[in-house]
Parts: sequence; C-alpha cells; structure tokens
Amino acid sequence: MSAEERSPGAGRASTVATSSELASGKLLLDAPAEHVVRLTISNPQRRGALDHEILDSLAETVRSLDARCLVLTGTDPMFSAGYDIGNLNADRPRTTTSAGDTAGKEFERDAEALVAHPFHAAIEALEAYEYPVIAQINGHAIGGGLGLALTADIRIAARGVNLGMPPAKLGLVYSHTGLKRFVEVCGVAHTSELFYTGRNVDSDRGAEIGLVNHVVDPGELEERTLAMAAEIAANAPLSQSGNKRILRALRAGPLTPEQERELVELRESCFRSADFREGVRAFGEKRAPLWQGR
Repeated sequence: MSAEERSPGAGRASTVATSSELASGKLLLDAPAEHVVRLTISNPQRRGALDHEILDSLAETVRSLDARCLVLTGTDPMFSAGYDIGNLNADRPRTTTSAGDTAGKEFERDAEALVAHPFHAAIEALEAYEYPVIAQINGHAIGGGLGLALTADIRIAARGVNLGMPPAKLGLVYSHTGLKRFVEVCGVAHTSELFYTGRNVDSDRGAEIGLVNHVVDPGELEERTLAMAAEIAANAPLSQSGNKRILRALRAGPLTPEQERELVELRESCFRSADFREGVRAFGEKRAPLWQGR
C-alpha cells in the first residue's frame, strides 16, 4: 500500500506519549510538539560519539516512527563527535594466530565493522523517513556526526559550533555514498576542501557553503527549530511525504520511464485525496485544515 493510500500511523507509532531513554540512556526520544518527535544523542562522556548501541537503536526507532516531522539533536556542547574509535587498539602487534590470521587483521575487521555497520543502517533509516527531518545542530558536529546531520532535509545550527570531516587526518577513505551526499549539499569544490584539508569550519561558514540552512544564536536554537518543526508538521502529510519521495528519486539520478510514470501518478493521486479537498475547503473558509492523511 502506497503512502498516499494509508493514513499516518498505520502499523507504526505515530505519537510518543512520554520521553523514553534508549540505548542505555544514550539516545532520548520525546515529543516536544504536536506531530513532532525528537531524538537526542546523549553520550556526553564520549563527546556524543556514535557507538553500535546508539546507531542500532537509532535505526530501529526511526523505522518505528510516523510523526510528521522528526528532529535530531545532541547534548551540549556536542551534536556528535562521530564514530566512537576509542576502543580500537591500533598498537596491537601483527602476530600470526593458530588459525593463520593476524592480530593486525583483527584490527582491520574491527575498524571496518565500526564505520560500516550499523552506521549505514542508521543513515538509511533517516534517509528513508517518510516525512521531513530537521537536524538541530546544538554543538560541534564532526566526522560521522556531520555525516548524520547531512541526512536531514533541513539543518539549523547554533552560531559558533564547528563542522568538520577529518578522514584525511585518520587515514580513512570515506564512503562514496557519503561523499555523494556532501557533493549534493555543498558542491564539488567545497566538498573537496572539507575532505582534503580535514579542517573544521564554523557554522557561519557552513551556511555560506550550504552545509546548514540557518544559523541562530545558541539561546534561540531550540525555539527556532521547534517552531519550524511545528510549522512543517501542521502542513498536509500527503504533500510532505509525496514531495520528499519525489526529491529522493531526483537525487538518486536520472529517472527511468517507469519511475517517471510512478511520480506522475503520485502527483495525480493528490487530486483524488480527501486532504486536497479539505485543503481547498479550509483555504476558502479561512481556517486551519483538518488533515486525514488520505
């Protein structure tokens, strides 16, 4: 059943009654406004680092939600410092084991497992979220933390926070899907500078190159973010999910004839929806519409 044929929340949790602690308290879930849910990375002892438990829980939770806007944020002073590489032992000697393996190869496997899975699953879940996602960048977003923020549709950052991609300083080749996302957001030239130098940029510079949509004073960040989230959530859910579906398809590359037909059908389906009728009726009556999601 397509998104335009079912009502929001069918088979999924569309509301969050109270705040919840996930991933041993390192990920918090609450509902700060009507039809809005918020996920907060709360791992201050590790500077908001993304460990397997956080990423697994993030992916699982996002797939279970159906709020009309999702906000992703962190705990001051960090949004997220990225992958938690503190447990990797790069000094492990390369000694041959009885199975013919080496301890060095164990380090390679551990490192690849850390940065490939479940980070990819968390990114996929956020990108596949049916409705708009806002990253409220409350603090520094570095490496995988910035990569996570870039999966959001809109990014609002506090003035003075740092944004950076340090793979070149770690000897890491970034994933082609991750680099593609940066190119889409801020272009080839700015992506090249970010990745080749490994330098951080502040949020004002981030806005200049397209990494963030808005920069606000830290004291206004939550209010401004939730105001936008509430504004988004008050709009027609069929419109939001349909437009996001089309944008996702356009970003993926040239459309096949079949995909183009599907997107044309998606647009045409809105004219048959109860919500389009309600939107036109509410506009004429100068009142807020009552969306049904169908």
